Amino acid sequence: MATIVLKKSNKKVAIWLYLGVFMLVIQIMLGGITRLTESGLSITEWNPITGALPPLNLAQWQLEFAKYKGTDQFRYINANFTLGDFKFIFFWEWFHRTWGRLMGLVFLVGFFYFLIKKQFNKDMIIPFIILFLLGMVQGAIGWIMVESGLVPKAMSVNHIKLATHFITGLVLLCYTLWFALSISVPSRMKMVNKPLRKITWAIIILLFFQLIYGSFMAGLHAATAAPTWPSINGQLIPDTIYDLRPGWKNFLDNKIMVQFIHRGLAYSILVLVIIWWFKAKKIVGSPLFSKTKFILFLLVLLQVSLGITTVVLSPFGNNLVWFGVAHQLVAVLFLMSVVFMLYIIRPSVIQNRYF
Repeated sequence: MATIVLKKSNKKVAIWLYLGVFMLVIQIMLGGITRLTESGLSITEWNPITGALPPLNLAQWQLEFAKYKGTDQFRYINANFTLGDFKFIFFWEWFHRTWGRLMGLVFLVGFFYFLIKKQFNKDMIIPFIILFLLGMVQGAIGWIMVESGLVPKAMSVNHIKLATHFITGLVLLCYTLWFALSISVPSRMKMVNKPLRKITWAIIILLFFQLIYGSFMAGLHAATAAPTWPSINGQLIPDTIYDLRPGWKNFLDNKIMVQFIHRGLAYSILVLVIIWWFKAKKIVGSPLFSKTKFILFLLVLLQVSLGITTVVLSPFGNNLVWFGVAHQLVAVLFLMSVVFMLYIIRPSVIQNRYF
């Protein structure tokens, strides 16, 4: 692991990376809207270059609509769609893909600009290559996910592949954020506290599984299977959580089991964050830690509140879409906050390192 010497030239690179973080957050939100509006199958082909432009006239729109009519999602769910309805779902999938193209362009232009200007430290090259590869993998998984919904008898994208796409996107986001922090946060803004760092790691581990089950919730529309709280359809432990055979399928495909696990992980993370908060309150730490340590506690309270609201209101109108997207946004912000805390709370003597 290379030690970083913070320089003035790093500031521009860090700003560029933080721009990438912002764009990734927007992309994840667009993915959430695309998923919850069932828009992901509206574009049935993957044309990275020619697909950048949307249909520009009625004939082109009718051609794209005809392709969509060939999907089972249209035949069995959206057979009553008008061209106007199709344009709505097409827009979200097209915008999602176009924003991805824009991110790739911002990355490549910035990378070659800073490379030519010699503003990269030699040790930055490998992390940037990893970022590029993560972006390529994310795009490939995205298309594999879409293809999973274009096979016969598929009404939507496969929720497991959707979760894979979501998690790899979050890995890319966290990697970019960590890299940006490593070239912008000086050592004096960090602190050493092993016990608090261990709790932070525990939160991240639970959060990893929670985000997977959050994806399952969205992909299966599991919120509508039990739109009640605090009980799950009147029961604390539902008697339908083991209905599927073989038994392991319940952990992946049973909507009630998925929601039961999602709620349990949420309560566990809430307890851990409360413990983290009470310990953090007693620590003076660095100025940066002192100013930001309250964020985790506030975000987890907001996230739990949004989660309950999303579940309870999910059967009514478009509540599942818009509350679900807000719930996802706060989840991403919470994850970023935990990663930020993990970065500034060090286990031993502080040095500026990439990873």
